[in-house]
Amino acid sequence: MGHPLGESGAFGTAKAKAVNLLALGHTRLELLGNELEGARISAMRQLVLLHGLLFCVALGVVFAVAALVLLWWEQRLLVVALSSAVLWALALYFYWAMSRNTGQSEPLFAASLAELREDLRQLKAASDHGHHGHHGQATD
Repeated sequence: MGHPLGESGAFGTAKAKAVNLLALGHTRLELLGNELEGARISAMRQLVLLHGLLFCVALGVVFAVAALVLLWWEQRLLVVALSSAVLWALALYFYWAMSRNTGQSEPLFAASLAELREDLRQLKAASDHGHHGHHGQATD
C-alpha cells in the first residue's frame, strides 16, 4: 500500500524502461562525443604535420632546383623548364590521387551508428517479445 496506484505495475515497468533507455542514450552520446574528440585531435595533428611536411618539401625543391641550376649553369633554362614540368606532373598526380581517395573513407560516426542500430534492434526485439508475452497472458 506504500506505493501509489499503478507504480508497481505497468507504470513502474514503463518508468524502468524509460530510465534504461535514457541511460542507454546517455552512454551512446558519450561514445559519440569521445569519437568526435578523437577525430578532431587526430585531424589537427595530421594538419600540423602536413604543414610541416609541405614547408620542408617546398624548401627542398627550391634548393634542389637552385643546386641543379648552379651545377649546369650553361643549361639553366633547360634545368628550370624540366624542373617545372616534373613539379607540375607531380602536382597533377597528387591531385588525381587525392580526388580519388576522398569518398573512400569510413563515415565519421560509423561505430556509434552501428551501436545505435544494434540497440534499436535489441529494443525492438524486447518490445516485440514483451507484446507477445502480454497478449499471451491476456488470452489466458
